[in-house]
Amino acid sequence: MKKAKNLFGGIKENFPSGMVVFLVALPLCLGIALASGAPPLSGIIAGIVGGIVIGTVSNSNISVSGPAAGLAAIVLASITELGSFELFLTAGLIAGIIQLVLGFVKAGSISNYFPNSVIEGMLAGIGVIIILKQIPHALGYDKDSFSSEVVFQNGYTLENISNYIGGVLSAIHPGAVVITLISLGILLAWDKVPTLKKLKLLPGALVAVATGILMNEIFKITGSSLAITSQHLVTLPVPQNAEDFAALVTLPDFAGFLNPRVWVIGATIAIVASIETLLCIEASDRLDNQRRITDTNLELRAQGIGNMVSSIIGGLPITSVAVRSSANANAGATSKISTIIHGILLLICVLSIPFVLNLIPLATLAAVLLLVGYKLASPEKIKHFLKKGLFQYIPFLATVLAVVFTDLLTGVGIGLAIAIFFILQGNMKRAYYFSKEELEEADEVTLKLAEEVSFLNKVAIKKTLKNIQPYSKVTIDAKGTSYITSDVLEMIQDFANIRAKEEDIQVQLIGFRTNYQDYERDQHSHITINHRRAM
Repeated sequence: MKKAKNLFGGIKENFPSGMVVFLVALPLCLGIALASGAPPLSGIIAGIVGGIVIGTVSNSNISVSGPAAGLAAIVLASITELGSFELFLTAGLIAGIIQLVLGFVKAGSISNYFPNSVIEGMLAGIGVIIILKQIPHALGYDKDSFSSEVVFQNGYTLENISNYIGGVLSAIHPGAVVITLISLGILLAWDKVPTLKKLKLLPGALVAVATGILMNEIFKITGSSLAITSQHLVTLPVPQNAEDFAALVTLPDFAGFLNPRVWVIGATIAIVASIETLLCIEASDRLDNQRRITDTNLELRAQGIGNMVSSIIGGLPITSVAVRSSANANAGATSKISTIIHGILLLICVLSIPFVLNLIPLATLAAVLLLVGYKLASPEKIKHFLKKGLFQYIPFLATVLAVVFTDLLTGVGIGLAIAIFFILQGNMKRAYYFSKEELEEADEVTLKLAEEVSFLNKVAIKKTLKNIQPYSKVTIDAKGTSYITSDVLEMIQDFANIRAKEEDIQVQLIGFRTNYQDYERDQHSHITINHRRAM
């Protein structure tokens, strides 16, 4: 009875965020399928599987999986090379099998080696891209799809930028602008007004979408020039009979298992999708207010199962997606129930009311995404990293710019290389010493930090903190430490401020320097702190 009550509470608490993610995911799924040269419904199928199947298997509380724009170019080239979508589905099935194996051999631990400056830079870069991509849709220019992670498809030349801006300005639709402004007003009101924020079962995004539909229908009935035509609305296939429903599902061509090219494509998808997923999982954990840690090996296994299911029933390859995960976190999600709800809503709506969804103006959905983008790339975040010093700010800024001007994986690679350069510059001559007294059932644990603790040491400390049992006594000794990277310091802070309080763990900090006094003053009363200065 108690479990059922908790489940109901989880559904009630997470339904609004599930609704928001559903509204964000719908055009993304369709746009990615279009950009991939695949059937429109293949993107929706991937979204449904990502929500229900992966959402159920994964233990990530914030991450949302679905078709990824980062794979669109690979999918398009692969379908063209193989000559049929059915053969490509076999490659997707192979990718899922490989991901499942990667999960069992514990390849997920690679995510622990990405520094926070790069992860946050990736999120901010995605926020900038979202804003730049949605401004045209907000103005009524819907030539480009929602899905691409590249702002200017033909390169960042002055000619392309000039032509793009000219095209947007010449195609401004007054009705789309009006609906965008009103939708933004509704979303901001729901985000800022305390009374409206309490309406958990009536999310602002749903009100904005309903208002957008109603306004456009009024424009049509009155014959107003503000009326938005079908090319600026969501487009879903509408099955008319049982045969149409059956035709929605495409099965893979299993003869592809004998084709070496299919195996190469499957392996390529598995590697790219796994890296993108691990990046997004690390970012999603950073967005979680409770700072819960996702089991990345389980996540790879969940992604593998999801890709196998999606490929068998005609869906695109799936990864964890930063845009949807960010929307989920910003909408107030507290558990993976939100992800599952978004998948169920996709399934129900596509099967039962596609004609209603086809009334949604793209301008309204652009307004939802504009707000998501702003929260990811807010000026406060930039100021926050600037205060941390150049060693944190330069990798952060480099990642933001690289993600915006190249693509997600290239941008993260550039940011990671710069971060490693700065870290190694100060650490290549210093050995890291880490010792702890740890038994499976130990009541007392001591972590002795080295003279310099960089993000390269993050994984060992993270694993140790994760395995500490409730009601334990923990001593973190920094007497001999002259430098602690903010990644590790924030991890210790999250552990002491959140998890220690919830699990009644007593934490003693020894030897933390003056730089960390603000951190020490923030601790709760049950934490014992020794303020001896590090030598």
